[in-house]
Amino acid sequence: MGKANPCYRLPDEFEVFGFHRDLLAWYDQQKRDLPWRINRDPYRIWVSEVMLQQTRVETVKPYYENFMARFPTVEALAEAPEEEVLKAWEGLGYYSRARNLQAAAREVKETYGGRIPDTPEQIAKLKGIGPYTAGAILSIAYDKPVPAVDGNVMRVFSRLLLMDDDIAKPATRKKFEQLVRQTIPPERAGDFNQALMELGALVCLPRTPQCLTCPVFDYCLARKEGVQEMLPVKGKAKPPRPVELLVAVIRRGEQWMINKRPEEGLLAGLWEFPMFEPDRRLTHAEQLEDEVEKRFGLSVSVVDQLPQVQHTFSHLQWNLHVFVCEWLEGELTVESARFVLPEEWKEYAFSKAHNRIIQHLSEMKP
Repeated sequence: MGKANPCYRLPDEFEVFGFHRDLLAWYDQQKRDLPWRINRDPYRIWVSEVMLQQTRVETVKPYYENFMARFPTVEALAEAPEEEVLKAWEGLGYYSRARNLQAAAREVKETYGGRIPDTPEQIAKLKGIGPYTAGAILSIAYDKPVPAVDGNVMRVFSRLLLMDDDIAKPATRKKFEQLVRQTIPPERAGDFNQALMELGALVCLPRTPQCLTCPVFDYCLARKEGVQEMLPVKGKAKPPRPVELLVAVIRRGEQWMINKRPEEGLLAGLWEFPMFEPDRRLTHAEQLEDEVEKRFGLSVSVVDQLPQVQHTFSHLQWNLHVFVCEWLEGELTVESARFVLPEEWKEYAFSKAHNRIIQHLSEMKP
């Protein structure tokens, strides 16, 4: 048998009722007016929570409003072409979120008749929904007393309960989930979870906590010890690994060649200009001319170089060396590639890095 999860309990002196009262009173007065808070539609909440993963609120707002206008229901999202969904997501990054969201929407339509499940067991089976997103939907939409522990909540509880557990570790998140579960008021579970997140976003800030304006100032053990700025403890992540890549921007008359990435992996399903890992035995021009012919069946000549483009992912840093190539002869031999006019680019979803290449192309002198 595996080890049972240890049971973590709130300190005996922690006054749960007073904490509820003061936090919720502050939330009722100070909560931000956000587009996903206009009602408790589970679908609207779900989309917002997925978009907000790894992304700032102000960045998400216009994307969210556009996305909801294009896909107002679970059924609309489930039935939409994937290309259209990725285009609506373009610029938000972490594109697997969009693909998983649509896959889960199709599952909701087919298995649950378009109604998002309201039990932890069912909702956890949907693609892309982890413990945090499940807790947010169940509590905010259905008012179920389920924790929704994100980085904001872990920061608040680290200070509130004077905890020096490393919040980068999965075991720590489980510990916080147990502790938050013990504090959730059953009658206002959704508001309570949102209030914790709001407190972390507006007051209990990462580097400069605004303790004098905090509604739960009296309950915070870290503040009483004067160590609030030292918490939470977070182990350092590995720095992103630099990757050098050559990019072939191929022009044939007024058209430019684009290629669709594989359906699995990084930036799956997005369009781009062909990229290759450098071969130190060849010059960049020699390699590109050779690789394009082998991979796409086109004979090209490198004629110009655009500014370098850099883009950082959580684990990789792309350094893109971009070259303009003139088509000489040959027809495309792969179905994933096509030639398009510049005015057609807006119909395809590109990553941020390749949108910057498009920007450089638009600035080229005729």
